[in-house]
Amino acid sequence: MDNYKKFKKFDKQSAVRDLSVLMLSASAMAFAPMTFAQSGESTVMEEVVTTGIRHSLEAAADAKRDDARVVDAVVAEDIGKLPDNNIAEALQRVTGVSINRDFGVGSEVSIRGLTQNRVEVNGRSVLGDTRSGVDFQDFPAAFLQKVEVIKSPTPDMTEGALGGTISLKMARPLDLDGPLAAISVQGEYADKADNLAPIMSSGVGNTWDLGDAGTFGVIASLAYQDRELRRDESLLQLQVGEVDGLAPAQNTPSGNYVYGREHTFNPRTEERERTAINLSFQWAPASEQGQFYLDLNSVERAGSQETFSLLHILDTPTVIPGETYEDGNGQLQNFMYDEVQPLQTAGSSFRNSDSFSHAFGGEWDFTDKLTVSGEFSYAEADSYTPFSEFRFRGIDRALEGQGAEGENKWLVPVTFENSNSSAPTIDFADGYVFTDQQNQAFRRYEDTRTYINNEESAFKFDVEYAEPFGLDWVSSVKSGVRVTSRDFEQNRYQFRITNIFKNLEDADGNPDIIWMEDIAAQFPDVIKDYDFSGDAFEHTGRSGAYDLAKVTAYDVGLLQNQQATFDIVQQLLAGTNMEISGSLADNLEYQEGSYSEVNEETSAAYIQANLDFGDVRAIVGGRYVSTDISSSAYQEGEVVSDGASYDDFLPSLNVTWSLTDDTQLRFAAAKVMRRADFNELSPAYNYRDAYIAASRGNPELEPYRATQYDIAAEHYWDSNMVSATLFYKDVESFLTQTFECENQPEVVSTLTNTSDYDKICLWQANGIQYANENTPISDMGILTDFITNGENGKIQGLELGYQQAFDFLPGRWSGLGMSANYTYADSEDPNGTPLEDISKNTFNTQFYYEYEGLGIRLAYTYRDRFLDEAQTKRVLPLGELVLGAGSDDPTLGNNYREDLSQLDLSASYDVTGDITVIANITNLTAEPTINTGSNGTAFQIMETDRRYVLGVRAKF
Repeated sequence: MDNYKKFKKFDKQSAVRDLSVLMLSASAMAFAPMTFAQSGESTVMEEVVTTGIRHSLEAAADAKRDDARVVDAVVAEDIGKLPDNNIAEALQRVTGVSINRDFGVGSEVSIRGLTQNRVEVNGRSVLGDTRSGVDFQDFPAAFLQKVEVIKSPTPDMTEGALGGTISLKMARPLDLDGPLAAISVQGEYADKADNLAPIMSSGVGNTWDLGDAGTFGVIASLAYQDRELRRDESLLQLQVGEVDGLAPAQNTPSGNYVYGREHTFNPRTEERERTAINLSFQWAPASEQGQFYLDLNSVERAGSQETFSLLHILDTPTVIPGETYEDGNGQLQNFMYDEVQPLQTAGSSFRNSDSFSHAFGGEWDFTDKLTVSGEFSYAEADSYTPFSEFRFRGIDRALEGQGAEGENKWLVPVTFENSNSSAPTIDFADGYVFTDQQNQAFRRYEDTRTYINNEESAFKFDVEYAEPFGLDWVSSVKSGVRVTSRDFEQNRYQFRITNIFKNLEDADGNPDIIWMEDIAAQFPDVIKDYDFSGDAFEHTGRSGAYDLAKVTAYDVGLLQNQQATFDIVQQLLAGTNMEISGSLADNLEYQEGSYSEVNEETSAAYIQANLDFGDVRAIVGGRYVSTDISSSAYQEGEVVSDGASYDDFLPSLNVTWSLTDDTQLRFAAAKVMRRADFNELSPAYNYRDAYIAASRGNPELEPYRATQYDIAAEHYWDSNMVSATLFYKDVESFLTQTFECENQPEVVSTLTNTSDYDKICLWQANGIQYANENTPISDMGILTDFITNGENGKIQGLELGYQQAFDFLPGRWSGLGMSANYTYADSEDPNGTPLEDISKNTFNTQFYYEYEGLGIRLAYTYRDRFLDEAQTKRVLPLGELVLGAGSDDPTLGNNYREDLSQLDLSASYDVTGDITVIANITNLTAEPTINTGSNGTAFQIMETDRRYVLGVRAKF
């Protein structure tokens, strides 16, 4: 409980800090992306402010042209123009980059199909719950001057990027020419959540000439948002088998039908509040021999989620004469389930986080050739994820009243027809069965709290010497070291009381059930009616009746008050054999099986030479990295540790050949490495699917390693650019999963869904086999996937980029322009299967118009079908049962995400030279996210908000 108390105390301190932050925001002093510019001539910040969209794109092209590496960039003006200032959504327009979204908001970035990337701010680590770094939903883009996507590393760059490094650049105070203050205030309306939310960024900056004491500068920035988002999810379990009354399927090689079961509706509403502060101090001596800086950055994210899960289980398909049919995927359509049992859950879970990243460093020119620099940085991220749920199970009250033995399931008929583009038909014979209070029995209550602490201290020291040994073709030689210490720890506490409807006895020892209407009578306003019938899948559409759209459930808002809900459960069970004594804190049990600790020490040294042969420039060298990892977990009540040590030499070469002043060729080659993520290293069990399945890592994992090559051609004219890049990555030791059925009687004894026996494995079986209705619970196990090092894989492809301003057109038409990029990626694992999260074709384009203060941009992004996850439980049956016995096709059982596209519209108008009105629409066409099995049958459809933004930016 020490971690829990520590977090609560920490949260109180954060509340005091937030109050101070909000007082600061009232001063209306801001430092938004639009405000980096001055009216001078040289810096990127100045170009962004004074010139808008067109010259923002020009600045990005200049950054690409002048860099010695294979790099793409987005400058601050470009990010500031995007809806919600989201970094991931800005980066999706970069060549070779694709993103995934959470509640419709950009959250994950892939570079050439790889998610194993490094994210850094001003060259230092920023942390989240994983190795990749900060979640892009947590870090405000308003703080940034520029974002670089670096695809070909150099020896002086920190290792750890398999796809590439995402470098977030914040402005330095001494870049300012004078006092600067500004504010950006926006209102965002999310249409499904029907919520209007504030988004603000503000700050101040100034420099002071101290005479003989040098020059001192400060930038103080603040960003705040408080939004509510909605996501609807339709989810199925795809089953395979014969169907009574029908001939064998015509469209599957095995003759088995594919059919949906466990039809589930998960409407989720999430509230998110984020407060971020950045302070940067910089001093340079009057001699101009160097500079020193102190950067302080902090981000706090808090919120809650309201979730309902409505589903039915059991039974096999019943044919409707003259109506049931087989579609082209071999899927059974328009059939009935005669007897299904309704289940429903009210739940809440949200990842609250508090993170900071601080750094002190500087550089000094000892001579006109020798420069020494160093930095010490410390970053820490704490997250707290509360998970609560209140479950009911359908029990036939009439049968219970008659004293019938057994569970007395409440069974109702339902008609079903799936859709691969919209929500399916779920038509109960009795209408909205989930509003029935009489036949809903209290099944389970759970309160789980997960705490993650992730911290890193790092020290680096670099020396650069210009034109050594009098060699004018050696621009400089650079060498340095970096040492880090990383500590990751996860702890979990839980109160869980289950099988209440089965095991409850009253004071006299008689079997008892707590019905939903009993709770409503004893605690008025605790049971509430929720109606989603009007807006469930309002954008995607519904193919027919959808009787999952209304529910009577425990108040999900009250569920977030963990103590109040515990008190209610305690009173409901008072005087029974399941009576709870003590407080909630007394009943929260530490979960040894979920404990994980990873300690990591690294040291690196590099040497690189920057060469200049006139038309040919090159960076060549190597980086040597040593890693020691120790991972700890509980085993039979005691903490045990294991680990691994390994060394890597990472040579790299970057060559740029200027064919003409406007045309250049590039060649890059490098070895890169990426250490496994913390959950992949930890032997702790991560339980899921109501505890009938789990994942477990491996502390002895070798890192990902790859050898990569790039060949690029680029041509620039005026503010325009066209580029083409061929890339190839040979990746060693891709991680792979192996499945085993683990004997864990202490976990199996708590299962609540043993009646759904065909999902529960047998731990004594040869291979993976599943239970049946006669299997004793003592033979049931937990299906566990273990992570191991696999074999090699490869990724190869082509990137094309183009941008042009049509300023040669007459008059107002000269404000037109466009940028576009296309990426083709061909990937393959050892089985010949495409790798996860890699689309073969990705396309992005922007059309803009900017003239006399008016700016309009239409942005479109598209990526085609890709492997979302291998061996997903809900589509695992789509294996040899579809293809036929003896099939070894490795794609079956995989989960694919169908084509994704999104259209966004943004506009701005300069009312004066200092005030700009902005308007944005994100997800203009409200495209759904659809996941399918290998045969193309949809099993998951998600729909999120359109988001509308209206606001104003002002600079002073």
